[in-house]
Amino acid sequence: MQNLKNIHIKLQSLVIFRNLLDDEVITKLSKLLASQNEDTVNQVQKYAAFTSALLCRNENLTQYIFNLAIVDDNIYVKKIGNNLTISSLISEALDNELEILSEISHLTSDSIKKTTSFKGFLPSWETEDIDFKTAYHQSIDRIGTCGYGIFAKYIYFTTDKGELIPVSNHDVVSLEDLKGYEKEKDAVLKNTLALLNSKPAANVLLYGDAGTGKSSTVKAIVNRYYSHGLRLVEVPKDQLKYISLVLDKLSKNPLKFIIYIDDLSFTKNDNELGSLKAILEGSVSAKPLNTAIYATSNRRHLIKETFSDREGDDIHLNETIQELTSLSDRFGLLVSFFRPDKRNYLDIVQKLAIQYGIDLSKEELESEAEIFAAARSGRSPRIARQFIEYLQTLQ
Repeated sequence: MQNLKNIHIKLQSLVIFRNLLDDEVITKLSKLLASQNEDTVNQVQKYAAFTSALLCRNENLTQYIFNLAIVDDNIYVKKIGNNLTISSLISEALDNELEILSEISHLTSDSIKKTTSFKGFLPSWETEDIDFKTAYHQSIDRIGTCGYGIFAKYIYFTTDKGELIPVSNHDVVSLEDLKGYEKEKDAVLKNTLALLNSKPAANVLLYGDAGTGKSSTVKAIVNRYYSHGLRLVEVPKDQLKYISLVLDKLSKNPLKFIIYIDDLSFTKNDNELGSLKAILEGSVSAKPLNTAIYATSNRRHLIKETFSDREGDDIHLNETIQELTSLSDRFGLLVSFFRPDKRNYLDIVQKLAIQYGIDLSKEELESEAEIFAAARSGRSPRIARQFIEYLQTLQ
Protein backbone atom coordinates (compact mmCIF):
# COMPACT_ATOMS: atom_id res chain seq x y z
CA MET A 1 0.00 0.00 0.00
CA GLN A 2 2.86 2.34 0.88
CA ASN A 3 4.44 1.67 -2.52
CA LEU A 4 1.24 2.63 -4.35
CA LYS A 5 1.03 5.82 -2.31
CA ASN A 6 4.58 6.75 -3.34
CA ILE A 7 3.78 6.01 -6.99
CA HIS A 8 0.76 8.30 -6.73
CA ILE A 9 2.95 11.09 -5.34
CA LYS A 10 5.48 10.58 -8.13
CA LEU A 11 2.70 10.80 -10.70
CA GLN A 12 1.62 14.16 -9.27
CA SER A 13 5.22 15.42 -9.45
CA LEU A 14 5.37 15.34 -13.28
CA VAL A 15 6.50 18.61 -14.86
CA ILE A 16 7.76 17.83 -18.37
CA PHE A 17 4.93 15.34 -18.94
CA ARG A 18 2.32 17.19 -16.90
CA ASN A 19 -0.11 17.12 -19.84
CA LEU A 20 -0.52 13.39 -19.21
CA LEU A 21 -2.40 14.15 -15.98
CA ASP A 22 -5.27 15.45 -18.13
CA ASP A 23 -5.62 12.13 -19.95
CA GLU A 24 -8.79 10.26 -18.92
CA VAL A 25 -7.01 6.96 -18.25
CA ILE A 26 -4.23 8.58 -16.23
CA THR A 27 -6.76 10.62 -14.27
CA LYS A 28 -8.63 7.46 -13.30
CA LEU A 29 -5.36 5.70 -12.48
CA SER A 30 -4.41 8.58 -10.19
CA LYS A 31 -7.74 8.27 -8.36
CA LEU A 32 -7.21 4.53 -8.04
CA LEU A 33 -3.74 4.96 -6.57
CA ALA A 34 -5.10 7.51 -4.10
CA SER A 35 -7.91 5.21 -2.94
CA GLN A 36 -5.81 2.80 -0.91
CA ASN A 37 -7.11 4.08 2.44
CA GLU A 38 -10.74 4.12 1.31
CA ASP A 39 -13.36 1.44 1.88
CA THR A 40 -13.62 -1.58 -0.39
CA VAL A 41 -16.57 -0.27 -2.39
CA ASN A 42 -14.69 2.91 -3.41
CA GLN A 43 -11.54 0.94 -4.20
CA VAL A 44 -13.42 -1.47 -6.44
CA GLN A 45 -15.34 1.35 -8.12
CA LYS A 46 -12.13 3.20 -8.94
CA TYR A 47 -10.38 0.01 -10.04
CA ALA A 48 -13.25 -0.76 -12.42
CA ALA A 49 -13.40 2.83 -13.75
CA PHE A 50 -9.68 2.85 -14.55
CA THR A 51 -9.68 -0.62 -16.09
CA SER A 52 -12.70 0.20 -18.23
CA ALA A 53 -11.06 3.37 -19.56
CA LEU A 54 -7.79 1.56 -20.28
CA LEU A 55 -9.27 -1.50 -21.98
CA CYS A 56 -11.31 0.72 -24.30
CA ARG A 57 -8.02 2.07 -25.66
CA ASN A 58 -5.31 -0.50 -25.09
CA GLU A 59 -5.14 -3.75 -23.10
CA ASN A 60 -1.48 -3.06 -22.37
CA LEU A 61 -0.79 -0.36 -19.76
CA THR A 62 2.90 -0.07 -20.67
CA GLN A 63 2.14 0.52 -24.34
CA TYR A 64 -0.59 3.01 -23.51
CA ILE A 65 1.58 5.18 -21.27
CA PHE A 66 4.56 5.05 -23.62
CA ASN A 67 2.37 6.05 -26.57
CA LEU A 68 1.11 9.01 -24.55
CA ALA A 69 4.68 10.04 -23.78
CA ILE A 70 5.99 9.97 -27.35
CA VAL A 71 3.16 12.16 -28.70
CA ASP A 72 3.15 14.55 -25.75
CA ASP A 73 3.63 18.17 -26.85
CA ASN A 74 5.94 19.16 -24.02
CA ILE A 75 8.67 21.74 -23.49
CA TYR A 76 11.44 19.24 -24.30
CA VAL A 77 10.17 18.22 -27.75
CA LYS A 78 9.29 21.81 -28.59
CA LYS A 79 12.88 22.83 -27.95
CA ILE A 80 14.19 19.89 -29.95
CA GLY A 81 11.76 20.57 -32.78
CA ASN A 82 12.83 24.22 -32.92
CA ASN A 83 16.57 23.41 -32.71
CA LEU A 84 16.93 25.12 -29.35
CA THR A 85 19.51 24.20 -26.73
CA ILE A 86 18.36 21.76 -24.05
CA SER A 87 19.57 22.77 -20.61
CA SER A 88 20.84 20.22 -18.08
CA LEU A 89 17.84 21.08 -15.89
CA ILE A 90 15.41 20.02 -18.61
CA SER A 91 17.41 16.90 -19.50
CA GLU A 92 17.61 15.80 -15.87
CA ALA A 93 13.88 16.33 -15.33
CA LEU A 94 13.05 14.46 -18.54
CA ASP A 95 15.08 11.38 -17.65
CA ASN A 96 13.69 11.30 -14.11
CA GLU A 97 10.12 11.52 -15.37
CA LEU A 98 10.69 8.79 -17.94
CA GLU A 99 11.70 6.56 -15.05
CA ILE A 100 8.51 7.50 -13.20
CA LEU A 101 6.35 6.78 -16.22
CA SER A 102 8.12 3.47 -16.72
CA GLU A 103 7.48 2.49 -13.10
CA ILE A 104 3.80 3.44 -13.35
CA SER A 105 3.39 1.63 -16.67
CA HIS A 106 4.60 -1.61 -15.13
CA LEU A 107 1.95 -1.65 -12.42
CA THR A 108 0.21 -5.00 -12.67
CA SER A 109 -3.44 -5.62 -12.02
CA ASP A 110 -2.50 -8.30 -9.47
CA SER A 111 -0.40 -5.86 -7.43
CA ILE A 112 -3.36 -3.50 -7.07
CA LYS A 113 -5.93 -6.25 -6.46
CA LYS A 114 -3.88 -7.35 -3.43
CA THR A 115 -4.51 -3.99 -1.77
CA THR A 116 -8.25 -4.56 -1.58
CA SER A 117 -10.22 -7.06 0.48
CA PHE A 118 -12.62 -7.72 -2.40
CA LYS A 119 -12.60 -11.43 -3.30
CA GLY A 120 -14.73 -11.29 -6.45
CA PHE A 121 -13.57 -11.12 -10.05
CA LEU A 122 -11.80 -7.99 -11.31
CA PRO A 123 -10.52 -7.83 -14.92
CA SER A 124 -6.81 -7.57 -15.60
CA TRP A 125 -4.57 -5.71 -18.03
CA GLU A 126 -1.21 -6.49 -19.61
CA THR A 127 2.24 -4.95 -19.16
CA GLU A 128 5.52 -5.46 -20.98
CA ASP A 129 9.18 -4.51 -20.80
CA ILE A 130 9.89 -1.20 -22.55
CA ASP A 131 13.04 0.78 -21.85
CA PHE A 132 11.34 4.18 -21.72
CA LYS A 133 14.55 6.23 -21.83
CA THR A 134 16.04 4.43 -24.80
CA ALA A 135 12.79 4.17 -26.74
CA TYR A 136 11.83 7.80 -26.10
CA HIS A 137 15.21 9.15 -27.24
CA GLN A 138 15.07 6.92 -30.30
CA SER A 139 11.73 8.50 -31.19
CA ILE A 140 13.32 11.94 -30.76
CA ASP A 141 16.08 10.92 -33.19
CA ARG A 142 13.31 10.30 -35.77
CA ILE A 143 11.60 13.61 -35.11
CA GLY A 144 12.29 14.83 -38.66
CA THR A 145 10.07 12.08 -40.11
CA CYS A 146 7.83 11.07 -37.21
CA GLY A 147 7.23 14.54 -35.80
CA TYR A 148 6.48 15.39 -32.21
CA GLY A 149 3.44 16.19 -30.13
CA ILE A 150 0.29 16.46 -32.24
CA PHE A 151 2.41 16.11 -35.39
CA ALA A 152 3.42 12.60 -34.32
CA LYS A 153 -0.22 11.64 -33.83
CA TYR A 154 -1.97 13.34 -36.76
CA ILE A 155 -1.29 13.74 -40.49
CA TYR A 156 -3.97 16.25 -41.49
CA PHE A 157 -4.79 19.56 -39.84
CA THR A 158 -7.19 22.38 -40.43
CA THR A 159 -6.99 25.89 -38.99
CA ASP A 160 -9.11 28.34 -37.07
CA LYS A 161 -7.79 31.89 -36.57
CA GLY A 162 -4.23 30.67 -36.95
CA GLU A 163 -4.58 27.73 -34.56
CA LEU A 164 -3.91 24.20 -35.80
CA ILE A 165 -6.75 21.71 -35.33
CA PRO A 166 -5.97 18.00 -35.85
CA VAL A 167 -8.22 16.03 -38.20
CA SER A 168 -8.90 12.54 -36.85
CA ASN A 169 -10.73 11.01 -39.81
CA HIS A 170 -9.00 12.13 -42.97
CA ASP A 171 -9.34 11.03 -46.59
CA VAL A 172 -7.42 7.77 -47.13
CA VAL A 173 -7.26 7.98 -50.94
CA SER A 174 -4.08 6.53 -52.45
CA LEU A 175 -2.25 7.28 -55.67
CA GLU A 176 -3.11 3.77 -56.83
CA ASP A 177 -6.79 4.71 -56.58
CA LEU A 178 -6.34 7.59 -59.04
CA LYS A 179 -6.36 6.41 -62.64
CA GLY A 180 -5.12 8.52 -65.54
CA TYR A 181 -3.53 11.99 -65.37
CA GLU A 182 -0.09 10.44 -64.93
CA LYS A 183 1.78 13.48 -66.25
CA GLU A 184 -0.15 15.82 -63.97
CA LYS A 185 0.30 13.65 -60.87
CA ASP A 186 4.00 13.22 -61.62
CA ALA A 187 4.53 16.98 -61.73
CA VAL A 188 2.94 17.45 -58.32
CA LEU A 189 4.78 14.43 -56.94
CA LYS A 190 8.21 15.63 -58.09
CA ASN A 191 7.61 19.03 -56.51
CA THR A 192 6.59 17.36 -53.24
CA LEU A 193 9.71 15.19 -53.23
CA ALA A 194 11.78 18.34 -53.65
CA LEU A 195 10.08 19.77 -50.56
CA LEU A 196 10.75 16.57 -48.59
CA ASN A 197 14.40 16.63 -49.64
CA SER A 198 14.81 20.26 -48.54
CA LYS A 199 15.26 21.42 -52.11
CA PRO A 200 13.52 24.45 -53.63
CA ALA A 201 9.83 23.58 -54.05
CA ALA A 202 7.28 25.68 -55.90
CA ASN A 203 3.87 26.78 -54.74
CA VAL A 204 1.43 24.76 -56.84
CA LEU A 205 -1.91 25.62 -58.42
CA LEU A 206 -3.91 22.61 -59.56
CA TYR A 207 -6.70 23.97 -61.73
CA GLY A 208 -9.29 22.61 -64.14
CA ASP A 209 -12.63 20.89 -64.33
CA ALA A 210 -14.52 19.55 -61.32
CA GLY A 211 -14.18 15.86 -60.53
CA THR A 212 -10.81 15.38 -62.23
CA GLY A 213 -8.84 14.53 -59.07
CA LYS A 214 -7.11 17.77 -58.12
CA SER A 215 -7.79 17.55 -54.39
CA SER A 216 -7.43 13.77 -54.37
CA THR A 217 -3.97 14.03 -55.91
CA VAL A 218 -2.73 16.28 -53.11
CA LYS A 219 -4.23 14.08 -50.38
CA ALA A 220 -2.96 10.86 -51.97
CA ILE A 221 0.59 12.22 -52.06
CA VAL A 222 0.38 13.17 -48.38
CA ASN A 223 -0.96 9.72 -47.55
CA ARG A 224 1.98 8.11 -49.33
CA TYR A 225 4.71 10.27 -47.80
CA TYR A 226 3.52 11.10 -44.28
CA SER A 227 5.99 8.53 -42.90
CA HIS A 228 8.74 10.56 -44.60
CA GLY A 229 7.79 13.65 -42.58
CA LEU A 230 5.03 15.18 -44.71
CA ARG A 231 1.91 16.74 -43.19
CA LEU A 232 -1.06 18.63 -44.66
CA VAL A 233 -2.48 21.82 -43.15
CA GLU A 234 -5.70 23.02 -44.77
CA VAL A 235 -6.38 26.74 -44.60
CA PRO A 236 -10.01 27.49 -45.54
CA LYS A 237 -10.44 30.50 -47.78
CA ASP A 238 -12.11 32.54 -45.04
CA GLN A 239 -9.06 31.89 -42.83
CA LEU A 240 -6.43 33.17 -45.28
CA LYS A 241 -6.05 36.37 -43.28
CA TYR A 242 -4.37 34.18 -40.64
CA ILE A 243 -2.06 32.30 -43.01
CA SER A 244 1.05 34.15 -41.84
CA LEU A 245 0.32 33.02 -38.26
CA VAL A 246 0.03 29.42 -39.44
CA LEU A 247 3.31 29.63 -41.33
CA ASP A 248 5.04 31.16 -38.34
CA LYS A 249 3.94 28.23 -36.15
CA LEU A 250 5.38 25.77 -38.66
CA SER A 251 8.54 27.62 -39.65
CA LYS A 252 10.94 25.89 -37.25
CA ASN A 253 9.25 22.50 -37.25
CA PRO A 254 11.50 19.69 -38.58
CA LEU A 255 8.63 18.27 -40.65
CA LYS A 256 7.55 19.42 -44.11
CA PHE A 257 4.08 20.88 -44.67
CA ILE A 258 1.72 21.31 -47.59
CA ILE A 259 -0.43 24.36 -46.92
CA TYR A 260 -3.59 23.28 -48.69
CA ILE A 261 -6.22 25.70 -50.01
CA ASP A 262 -9.17 23.99 -51.68
CA ASP A 263 -11.49 25.47 -54.31
CA LEU A 264 -9.67 28.79 -54.42
CA SER A 265 -11.23 31.82 -56.11
CA PHE A 266 -11.73 35.47 -55.25
CA THR A 267 -13.76 38.48 -56.10
CA LYS A 268 -11.75 41.65 -56.56
CA ASN A 269 -12.76 43.04 -53.17
CA ASP A 270 -11.98 39.95 -51.10
CA ASN A 271 -10.01 40.89 -48.01
CA GLU A 272 -8.21 37.54 -48.07
CA LEU A 273 -6.62 38.30 -51.45
CA GLY A 274 -3.92 40.54 -50.02
CA SER A 275 -2.83 37.97 -47.42
CA LEU A 276 -2.26 35.29 -50.02
CA LYS A 277 -0.54 37.62 -52.47
CA ALA A 278 1.87 38.75 -49.76
CA ILE A 279 2.92 35.17 -49.07
CA LEU A 280 3.22 34.21 -52.75
CA GLU A 281 5.21 37.33 -53.60
CA GLY A 282 7.74 36.84 -50.83
CA SER A 283 7.00 39.76 -48.53
CA VAL A 284 8.36 40.07 -45.00
CA SER A 285 5.89 37.31 -44.10
CA ALA A 286 7.22 34.96 -46.80
CA LYS A 287 6.58 31.26 -46.40
CA PRO A 288 9.20 29.12 -44.63
CA LEU A 289 11.37 26.68 -46.59
CA ASN A 290 9.66 23.69 -44.97
CA THR A 291 6.30 24.62 -46.48
CA ALA A 292 4.71 24.84 -49.91
CA ILE A 293 1.28 26.17 -50.79
CA TYR A 294 -0.90 23.81 -52.84
CA ALA A 295 -4.17 25.34 -54.04
CA THR A 296 -6.91 23.79 -56.15
CA SER A 297 -9.35 25.73 -58.29
CA ASN A 298 -11.81 25.21 -61.10
CA ARG A 299 -10.60 28.50 -62.56
CA ARG A 300 -7.33 29.32 -64.34
CA HIS A 301 -7.75 32.97 -63.29
CA LEU A 302 -8.42 32.91 -59.59
CA ILE A 303 -10.12 36.30 -59.38
CA LYS A 304 -13.62 36.44 -60.78
CA GLU A 305 -13.74 39.24 -63.30
CA THR A 306 -17.05 40.67 -64.48
CA PHE A 307 -17.79 42.86 -67.50
CA SER A 308 -18.45 45.74 -65.12
CA ASP A 309 -14.85 45.47 -63.96
CA ARG A 310 -13.79 46.38 -67.50
CA GLU A 311 -15.99 49.47 -67.46
CA GLY A 312 -14.61 50.97 -64.26
CA ASP A 313 -13.24 54.47 -63.85
CA ASP A 314 -9.71 53.46 -62.89
CA ILE A 315 -7.27 55.60 -64.91
CA HIS A 316 -4.96 52.63 -65.35
CA LEU A 317 -7.76 50.18 -66.13
CA ASN A 318 -5.66 47.66 -68.08
CA GLU A 319 -3.12 47.43 -65.27
CA THR A 320 -5.92 46.91 -62.76
CA ILE A 321 -7.46 44.09 -64.77
CA GLN A 322 -4.07 42.47 -65.24
CA GLU A 323 -3.45 42.65 -61.49
CA LEU A 324 -6.79 41.04 -60.78
CA THR A 325 -6.35 38.17 -63.24
CA SER A 326 -2.68 37.34 -62.70
CA LEU A 327 -2.76 35.89 -59.18
CA SER A 328 -2.37 32.39 -60.61
CA ASP A 329 0.92 33.47 -62.21
CA ARG A 330 2.36 33.91 -58.73
CA PHE A 331 2.31 30.14 -58.30
CA GLY A 332 5.57 28.59 -59.46
CA LEU A 333 3.92 25.46 -60.82
CA LEU A 334 0.57 25.32 -62.63
CA VAL A 335 -0.89 21.88 -63.29
CA SER A 336 -4.07 21.56 -65.35
CA PHE A 337 -6.70 18.85 -64.84
CA PHE A 338 -9.29 18.87 -67.62
CA ARG A 339 -12.15 16.50 -68.37
CA PRO A 340 -10.97 13.36 -70.17
CA ASP A 341 -12.06 12.62 -73.71
CA LYS A 342 -14.02 9.45 -74.39
CA ARG A 343 -10.96 7.25 -74.84
CA ASN A 344 -9.30 8.39 -71.60
CA TYR A 345 -12.57 8.22 -69.68
CA LEU A 346 -13.17 4.63 -70.73
CA ASP A 347 -9.54 3.76 -69.95
CA ILE A 348 -10.11 5.03 -66.39
CA VAL A 349 -13.30 2.96 -66.16
CA GLN A 350 -11.48 -0.17 -67.35
CA LYS A 351 -8.66 0.24 -64.82
CA LEU A 352 -11.10 0.81 -61.96
CA ALA A 353 -13.14 -2.21 -63.04
CA ILE A 354 -10.02 -4.41 -62.89
CA GLN A 355 -9.04 -2.99 -59.49
CA TYR A 356 -12.46 -3.68 -58.00
CA GLY A 357 -13.18 -6.96 -59.77
CA ILE A 358 -16.14 -5.91 -61.92
CA ASP A 359 -17.19 -8.87 -64.05
CA LEU A 360 -18.46 -7.34 -67.29
CA SER A 361 -17.29 -7.61 -70.86
CA LYS A 362 -15.30 -4.68 -72.22
CA GLU A 363 -18.10 -3.75 -74.63
CA GLU A 364 -20.84 -3.89 -72.00
CA LEU A 365 -18.74 -2.00 -69.46
CA GLU A 366 -17.96 0.83 -71.88
CA SER A 367 -21.54 1.09 -73.11
CA GLU A 368 -22.92 1.31 -69.58
CA ALA A 369 -20.19 3.77 -68.57
CA GLU A 370 -21.14 6.13 -71.38
CA ILE A 371 -24.83 5.95 -70.46
CA PHE A 372 -23.96 6.62 -66.81
CA ALA A 373 -21.87 9.69 -67.71
CA ALA A 374 -24.50 11.09 -70.08
CA ALA A 375 -27.13 10.94 -67.34
CA ARG A 376 -24.93 12.95 -65.01
CA SER A 377 -22.45 15.77 -65.40
CA GLY A 378 -20.41 14.19 -68.18
CA ARG A 379 -17.16 12.26 -68.30
CA SER A 380 -14.72 12.65 -65.41
CA PRO A 381 -12.69 10.43 -63.07
CA ARG A 382 -15.24 11.14 -60.33
CA ILE A 383 -18.09 9.93 -62.56
CA ALA A 384 -16.03 6.87 -63.51
CA ARG A 385 -15.57 6.00 -59.83
CA GLN A 386 -19.24 6.56 -59.09
CA PHE A 387 -20.10 4.25 -61.97
CA ILE A 388 -17.87 1.49 -60.59
CA GLU A 389 -19.35 1.95 -57.11
CA TYR A 390 -22.81 1.66 -58.67
CA LEU A 391 -21.82 -1.61 -60.36
CA GLN A 392 -20.52 -2.95 -57.05
CA THR A 393 -23.95 -2.52 -55.50
CA LEU A 394 -25.38 -4.74 -58.21
CA GLN A 395 -23.00 -7.62 -57.63
